[in-house]
Order: sequence, then structure tokens, then C-alpha cells
Amino acid sequence: MRVFLTGATGFVGSAIVRELVTSGHRVLGLARSDTGAETLKAMGAEVHRGALEYLQSLRDGARQADAVIHTAFNHDFSKFAQNCADDRDAIKAMGAVLEGSERPMLVTSGLALIAPGRIATEADKASPDFPRLSEIAASAVAARGVRASAVRLAPSTHGAGDHGFVPHLIHLAREKGVAAYIGDGSNRWPGVHRLDAARLYRLALEQGVKSGPYHAVDDEGVPFRAITEVIGRRLGVPVVSKTPEEAAGHFGWFARFAGMDIPSSSVRTRSALGWKPEQPGLLADLDQPHYFSA
Repeated sequence: MRVFLTGATGFVGSAIVRELVTSGHRVLGLARSDTGAETLKAMGAEVHRGALEYLQSLRDGARQADAVIHTAFNHDFSKFAQNCADDRDAIKAMGAVLEGSERPMLVTSGLALIAPGRIATEADKASPDFPRLSEIAASAVAARGVRASAVRLAPSTHGAGDHGFVPHLIHLAREKGVAAYIGDGSNRWPGVHRLDAARLYRLALEQGVKSGPYHAVDDEGVPFRAITEVIGRRLGVPVVSKTPEEAAGHFGWFARFAGMDIPSSSVRTRSALGWKPEQPGLLADLDQPHYFSA
């Protein structure tokens, strides 16, 4: 099938491009710049020029495709509310093009606030309290007859080239001279390798996104302290506990995420799709030179 993919040059999106192309699908990747367009061509994808905020470009891309995967999101936290609104509008725009057809659509969501403090499952509903409403927007599109669902990515979607939460922790440890956790560090983070996540997107698309939402989760819940212990050992800095009151001073805007206890299951996803993660887990991957070479 021909798949329109937003975020096609991103950390997860580029892995999806390679997964789809290798499996015999055609990819129409959204590119904002000449550099992005050349990157997509080198990966064997077709190029569709546009951007997330240019809704007509998204409609045109969706109109040309047999399926849509939406992974693009602006992670500039200084304008997070606007980025969330742009994401919602993008999903609505592409979904409107797919109405009345059997063409599937997958959007990207997360596991934060799905079920804090207990193991989240695919049966849990997305939280309306979280500003990013990707999944809720997809549900609204589905209510209009579009075959739409969501992939919930683990907060640590890791691998070579990662520029997400774990690299931020490494940066903080370098800057502060300590690798820190909050309290006893027993709060848990799920993890998944980007290549395993990419395969999940392909399998869900090929099977018609009928059994979502899907949990892209390999490690169900890695204790936060274990993550910081690898960072501390690799950087040669002390590993220390911060009280909840001290957390904001150390982590800044990241304090809320550093304290989250969000273990998550992927049992239903694995059963429905026949998906089995094959790449290294979070701690094994983190304990590699590519995370500390900068």
C-alpha cells in the first residue's frame, strides 16, 4: 500500500519509513525542507512537501494515500499548548479526507497519565487531563466512520539517535555533576526500541488498525533509579536521591516526568498483532557508547 507518513524524517518516523519500504510498501513522506526531502529520497520514500501547520498539505497527502500514519509533533515545550492544538487540527484535517473510505489511519499517542501508579493496559482510556489530545482527536475521527486508532509509545522510545527523555537525563547529569532520582526511585517507566516500535506500526496498518489502541512497550516498567544508575556509572558521577521538594530545582520542567510511575502492559497488542520485540531493552541499550558519545 502507499502510506502517507508525517514526521517521516524523525526519530521514530524514519524507522517506520525503512520498515515499510523493506516490507514492500510505498511511503509518501511529509518534508518541510530540502534537507528533509533528500533524506526521504535516500531512504527510498516519495516526497510530499508541506508542514504540520499547513493543513491543506496534509489533506493533499492523505488524499494520495491508501493509509496514513501520523508521527509528527513539535516538542518545543515553550509553546506546548499550541503544539497540541496543531496536532489535533492535523488529525482532524487528515481524518476528514479518509471519511467514507476503508483507508486506515494511525496516530501517535503516549502512556503518561493513562493509569498512573498501576499497570496500564490497552483497555484504559486516554486521559482528557493531558494537554496532548492526539488519541482523543483520533477517537473523534473514528466516530465519523474513519478506521482510526492510536499507537501509544513508551516514554523512553530508545535507540541510536535518541533525543528524548533519556538523553535529557544524561545532559542534566553532566551539567549538575550527579545523576538523580526522586525519593527511592522505584517509580517505573516503560520502554521500547524504535525499531520494534516501527514494526508495530507496520503490523497494525497491515491488519487494518482494528484492534487498537496499541501499546508499543517492551519493558513494562523499569525503575527510574536503575536508569540513573547506568547514567551515573557511564559518566562517573554520583547517583543521588532528591526529595520531591528538591526535584524542581534539579530537574526543572522535567521534574513531573521524572516522578511519574507509569508501568504499562502490551499483552493485548502482542496477541492481536503477533508483535514480539526483538531489540535490546532500555537498560541494555542505554548502557551503550552511542548514548554517551556526545
